[in-house]
Amino acid sequence: MSPFWEKFFYIFTWIWQGSSYLSPRAYAVLHRMHHAYSDTEDDPHSPHHTENLFTMMWKTKNIYNEVLKHQVEPEARFTKDVPEWESFEKFADNNFVRVSWGVLYSLFYIWAISIAELPGTHWWMYALLPIHYLMGPVHGAIVNWCGHKYGYANFDNHDKSKNTLLFDFLMLGELFQNNHHKLPKRLDFAARWFEIDPTYPVIRMLEKLKIIRMAKLKNA
Repeated sequence: MSPFWEKFFYIFTWIWQGSSYLSPRAYAVLHRMHHAYSDTEDDPHSPHHTENLFTMMWKTKNIYNEVLKHQVEPEARFTKDVPEWESFEKFADNNFVRVSWGVLYSLFYIWAISIAELPGTHWWMYALLPIHYLMGPVHGAIVNWCGHKYGYANFDNHDKSKNTLLFDFLMLGELFQNNHHKLPKRLDFAARWFEIDPTYPVIRMLEKLKIIRMAKLKNA
């Protein structure tokens, strides 16, 4: 991406992730560590080296915070070419901003369900608020827990990665973990004719709009 589009997507990501915003730099470092140490004790989020889903995500949170705050210095291979916008991350990734997003979500629910009584809304939808507050961790928990425990494998990656869905409508391709660990640079996470990664056409569209430039279409 150009510097303009890079900063645009930093802000765009913050708007859509809101209270569960994740630093692109810190996330990229953890993602590279996950691939390097997949399903070993050094994996930041493996379901096979934690007691349960919650301890896995707590471990991920602690490592994420250490990387975000520069409390640890990851290996150079994990930080190479990773962009950083430190001033924005300090603003976007702090508790006051997170709580502010949560308040906005709550007010919207109250307005939509109890005040405007929009069609299709029901009182039980308030139970969805915790998921809305923590959408980022919920997404990470589903991908890393299910994607390394449930499903089938096309490749022997010497780990426990799985393809959980044939058409990953739920996580938009992220649940093709077995394919992704075998072909980490491949833009289309689907590898077999019957698998569908719905994000791949979006990537191609962004390329045609010249928002991104793809160096390679297939894994080296």
